[in-house]
Amino acid sequence: MEKKLGVYVCGGCGIGECVDKERLVRIAAEEYQVSVVKTSPAFCLEDVRLIKEDIEKEGVNAVVIAACSPRVNTDVFALPSATVERVNLREQVAWSHPPGHEETQSLANDALRIGIVRAQKTRPPTPFTEANERTVLVIGGGVAGMTAALGAARSSVKAILVEKTPRLGGFAARLWKQVPKHPPYRDLEEPGVDALIRETEAHPDIQVLTGAEVQTIAGQPGKFEVSIRRDGEVRSVTAGAVVLATGWRPFDATALERYGFGKSPNVVTNVTLEEMARTGKLTRPSDGKEVKTVAILQCDGSGDEANAQYSASVTYLVSLKHATYIRERCPDASVYVIYRDMQTPGMYEYFYKKVQEDPGVLFTRGTVKEVLPDAAGGLVVEVEGSPLGGGVRLAVDLLVLATGMVPVASESEGLNLAYLQGKGLPVSKYGFADSNFLCFPYETRRTGIYSAGCVRKPMDLTAAALDGSAAALKAIQAVEKSSAGAAVHPRVGDLSYPSFFLQQCTMCGRCSQECPFGAIELVPEKNTPFVVTNRCRRCGICMGACPVQIISFDDYTVDMVASMIKAVEIPEGDEEKPRILVLACENDAYPALDMAGINRLQLPASLRVIPVRCLGSVNAIMAADAFSRGFDGVLLLGCKSGDDYQCHFIKGSELLATRMENVRETLGRLMLEPERATVMDVEISGFDRLPDRLAEFVASIKAVGLNPMKGF
Repeated sequence: MEKKLGVYVCGGCGIGECVDKERLVRIAAEEYQVSVVKTSPAFCLEDVRLIKEDIEKEGVNAVVIAACSPRVNTDVFALPSATVERVNLREQVAWSHPPGHEETQSLANDALRIGIVRAQKTRPPTPFTEANERTVLVIGGGVAGMTAALGAARSSVKAILVEKTPRLGGFAARLWKQVPKHPPYRDLEEPGVDALIRETEAHPDIQVLTGAEVQTIAGQPGKFEVSIRRDGEVRSVTAGAVVLATGWRPFDATALERYGFGKSPNVVTNVTLEEMARTGKLTRPSDGKEVKTVAILQCDGSGDEANAQYSASVTYLVSLKHATYIRERCPDASVYVIYRDMQTPGMYEYFYKKVQEDPGVLFTRGTVKEVLPDAAGGLVVEVEGSPLGGGVRLAVDLLVLATGMVPVASESEGLNLAYLQGKGLPVSKYGFADSNFLCFPYETRRTGIYSAGCVRKPMDLTAAALDGSAAALKAIQAVEKSSAGAAVHPRVGDLSYPSFFLQQCTMCGRCSQECPFGAIELVPEKNTPFVVTNRCRRCGICMGACPVQIISFDDYTVDMVASMIKAVEIPEGDEEKPRILVLACENDAYPALDMAGINRLQLPASLRVIPVRCLGSVNAIMAADAFSRGFDGVLLLGCKSGDDYQCHFIKGSELLATRMENVRETLGRLMLEPERATVMDVEISGFDRLPDRLAEFVASIKAVGLNPMKGF
């Protein structure tokens, strides 16, 4: 279909008072021969009908709206019959630059040029709609797994629940009591696991497979091909999404040998104490005598980092629960709780206060220096740094170590993915399923596979139940989106996906290696790449990785970005008018620029901003094009990288940092200074500091001098 553009310049929200709209109209009509160009005081109000009428009656199928940020009024400007390109004249021009100034007008002119070129280069994407299985596979039959299966089934989505043991319930089935979850949050409660098991097994839309294990998972969201082994037989099922809820195992207490574990039978873990409470006998393991004094050590001090990283607030709550157990079973017993930091978030503070009120429970901060046997068959615990003053020696019958909750490894148990990048989920440095924890807590780095419960982070039963329900909702969203060929997150609803011009492929494999989500596989023996469509999150990192630029999307290509760069008007020989290309990540950096405008903070007028899906999608050729065009500097604005990364695509900012060497090589070939190109991490919350940081970069470019390639 032939493309027909319509350009619509809004004058509302101060835009008309800041820039000359008629000049923008002339640019569209004369420079780009756009036949349909209109203005309005406010296209976001009733004049949106003008755009809709042009689509219906004039055959406009590519719309450029020069108005507010593309991050607002998305519902107003959702025009299904046309592609829509938004030009940000409000937040990043009118609200962040002086009105009527020549450079402000020049900025608006270039923003419109960039938007028109993008609209010209965009092709309507054709969605992949061949994967539409609606069943959710849940792996793990604990509280999180059962609530995930019930959450799906209650939403009219069938669930298959796979549990490797003969019975549902997980570790929760081994608990005597759980910490309070109802007001007034003071008294222990029944775990309620048996009722949950009965409800799960009785639900007609849940198929429960106990004594079963997942042998392999291949495919993609909407069509995961799953092999399940049970009773010596292997059966195949298809699932639209997967919830991983395989739970946890106790931290290996042999690493806590300095506290006497393994040396004295009277040093036990919190898991052992739970078992003792459930069987009704709180006795000293060495001789079976009833305990009279018990010390509970949180194992959260210096030297306990290996255990503490798996503890969170849960082990503190468990210690409070165990102190209550002991006092209820042995009313004459004394309990000492030794900790560095007591963590009882939210309503659990009421439970903490209840235990503090018990005169038989003594809390003290401190560090256990040594644990020794005593002549009576018990233990002596030497505590340093206690507020009680000096060193403290506690004679106890039993020492309980609060061990952490180590997630079950998905590589060896649970998933067995048939993916090029490995059988398990990528994990954080602590072993938990990795994701953008702030923005996408349940999403793993394998699209359509969601983590829930203690495989995601340490948590109690209440949190695990909520986690399972939430993961089920995310799984249902994945099923719905994948059946429509749309991205689930973070580019929700994006119908595009990468294609490859294989005739020029060098078979280097970088695209398959650098994709954070395992979406690109290689044809066996040929090593040519292909995308597994619904695994793709549309970040474009593969596009940035390709050394020969053969990867593209219908609405996002290297050629498109290069053309947008070339659309900018570069003034020649004017020291006061440098031009700096800003490739801004659409997830954090671009919103931060918007926030600066919303707060009426002044931005440098020499910046020309082009939003990119992720900094990882930036190819070195883009910087080369900018400098060849005459830009004086290139600024790459992206999300925070590192252990506490904020990149929505996990590795984008980190990958670009490694590719900067290619950019510096480009600068060297062009005989330009390396400081002309730099990467800047940006957080949305740091928008107030962004104008000064940008101004500093502009000043550094002015100090270096203009690009000597201007005019060539």
